Amino acid sequence: MADVQTLTERQAAGRHARQHAKRSLHAKTGNIDRDPVQLLKENSKGRVEALVPLRYGRMSVSPFTFYRGSAIIQAHDLAGTVNSGITFPICGDAHLMNFGGFATPERQLVFDLNDFDETATGPWEWDVKRLAASFAIAGEHMGFNRGAISEIITAAMHEYRDRMCNYAGCSALELWHEIVTFERMTEAAVTAEGRQLISKTMEKAAGRTHESMLGKMAVLTDGRWTIQDAPPALFHPGGPNSLLGRDQRWSNTEEWKGKLAASFDRYIQTLSSERRKLIAQYALHDIAFKVVGVGSVGTFCLVMLFIDSHDKPLFLQVKEARRSVIAQFFQGDEPTHQGERVVSGQRLLQAASDSFLGWSTGPAERQFYFRQLRDMKVSAEVERMSSTILKGYGRICGWALARAHAKASGRAVEIAAYLGNGNRFADALTQYAFGYAEQNQKDYDAFIRACRSGKLEARSDEDMAADFRV
Repeated sequence: MADVQTLTERQAAGRHARQHAKRSLHAKTGNIDRDPVQLLKENSKGRVEALVPLRYGRMSVSPFTFYRGSAIIQAHDLAGTVNSGITFPICGDAHLMNFGGFATPERQLVFDLNDFDETATGPWEWDVKRLAASFAIAGEHMGFNRGAISEIITAAMHEYRDRMCNYAGCSALELWHEIVTFERMTEAAVTAEGRQLISKTMEKAAGRTHESMLGKMAVLTDGRWTIQDAPPALFHPGGPNSLLGRDQRWSNTEEWKGKLAASFDRYIQTLSSERRKLIAQYALHDIAFKVVGVGSVGTFCLVMLFIDSHDKPLFLQVKEARRSVIAQFFQGDEPTHQGERVVSGQRLLQAASDSFLGWSTGPAERQFYFRQLRDMKVSAEVERMSSTILKGYGRICGWALARAHAKASGRAVEIAAYLGNGNRFADALTQYAFGYAEQNQKDYDAFIRACRSGKLEARSDEDMAADFRV
């Protein structure tokens, strides 16, 4: 085993990193000499061709939705910025909408990062910068003034700094067991409005179960549940509403029961033995293609509906795992399986992960990861927040990100020493956030011009749904 450094040595290493990566230099936006439209086109290669216009349609709604779907652009830009040299598996897409609440296997409601499609080894600062910029872009989209937005970003950055300082005093096991529960969030809330919102979110989460989703998504006919098509967002791969080409209709239910059973069996083997016994109590009833989010649109994403002997459902989501945009612009260890990369990153960064989290390989060597579709999962309704509430939400995100980084890296001491106790890093990140919000607006304008000129095709959900109406 390697020698363990003393706390003094680790603190010195963190402070030493300031010599080659001054904290003030984090204000720089990076390498912005590129064509954002070309980067998006490259990122769309290999996706379901008929769904790429929907991806662009969802991105076109606002500069904020554009930002959510364009992680590849910021990853490119961040490659041109300084970093502390402290690297480990980061989230890779830590914008403010990729945090949320969900239930642990022990049925405890927690708040954490919840999207790991882009997880990869990278500088921890990249996660913090994507989070900071998302608050600037969202704040401007919501019409907040610059002073209010600055307070929101600063609050998030200070929370990250302060929590990291606290985590620097924790043992390895204490960090591994640290968890941000909704009860702790309520205690940390500084306003009655914030506490009330957390309480309402807890009530909402309690109703977001597999059972509540069954009646909304599926119908029972002759003892078998069938997912109802709602194209373009939900359809059967081999059905009349499919948006997949003939060679991509392998993902229908009968195929999974036949030649794709081996792929599902490989997924089962990535689960712990007790989870394998649990899922064995369910029978597969149906499979559908489900379009999710903004950045994931066009990648393969399936929903598998299982039913047990008590007629209770289990919905599993099967998501395609492609190469991380972080890995494209930061050299780290290349994984042998992209699905395993996502699962490993999620297990490492989250305080508690999905019981059914696993991975497998499907036809055409597409790589996937599996998880529950819904298990008390809730996301923040950011656009309905006041600046005060968004500021409180920023603190919670800063807290959750610091916890994730401290656990995943085992380098809380070094990061805390690098950050220090002052405002230099927060001030630099606030400047970066505003600068990147301005750049994001320029990229969004170029994107909209490309859509209007026909260089890119963008279609809304409503527009595509009309294609299926009789």
